[in-house]
Amino acid sequence: MSKNKSLMFGMGLLAGVVGGLIAGVLYAPKPGEESRKQLKDAACELYEKNSPAIKEAKKQALENIDLMKYKLERQLRKFNNMIKSKKLLKAKELEEMDDEYNYEN
Repeated sequence: MSKNKSLMFGMGLLAGVVGGLIAGVLYAPKPGEESRKQLKDAACELYEKNSPAIKEAKKQALENIDLMKYKLERQLRKFNNMIKSKKLLKAKELEEMDDEYNYEN
């Protein structure tokens, strides 16, 4: 669980850095084309520096998604089995009631 928390913190930190970079470049008193080029260069540099961390975060996110899908599917199967079991019990009760009624008549 702490690995997930540190991963989420890292992703939040990365998002904050990217957001700060974008805001800083866009609000700087420079011409638009120069700002866009600077923003592109900064984004490329950030990606190159953090590429392994980004790939690892993506891998962890996909693994967590797969785990959650597995757990949800397992819970759904349990729930469906429980519903089937309840329906079978109810059908058995109704059948017994019907048999008792037929014996009385």
